[in-house]
Amino acid sequence: MKFNDAISGAVLLALAIAVIAHSRGLPAMPGQFVGPGLFPGLIAAALAVAAVLLIVRGVRARASEPWFHFEAWTRDTLLVVRFAAIPLFVVAYALLSEAVGFVPLAFVGLAVLFLVAGVRGLIALPVSAVATAAVYYAFAVILRVPLPRVDVLGLPF
Repeated sequence: MKFNDAISGAVLLALAIAVIAHSRGLPAMPGQFVGPGLFPGLIAAALAVAAVLLIVRGVRARASEPWFHFEAWTRDTLLVVRFAAIPLFVVAYALLSEAVGFVPLAFVGLAVLFLVAGVRGLIALPVSAVATAAVYYAFAVILRVPLPRVDVLGLPF
């Protein structure tokens, strides 16, 4: 799907305005000329300028192109499912991670993503197991990031 630049610009402009409004409310640091809202505000102002330029460009191009256009791949159900699988997994992880735990959810999620992408089960399952173990080791052991865990059968994950 392709959106006209005016639509993308309007979304970015709304984001820039929200960041500017939020950054102005950050508390000032005592004895400092600049506070924690300076750099987010500057970046948001630059984003607002770019967004206005996108809106102008999109309005000018409106005569020759529609507001949005569905590409050919969006008519293929399998490709749409493959496209939607990753954001759906992210939402599922956010909703279920505390109840299920990182290790089982990551393993099942990766396996499903691999299978949806067309990877054979004999490859998808071991790669999911190794990837889950590697990510768990990197974050929980090396970086000491607390990952969601559920104590099932006394297992340490």
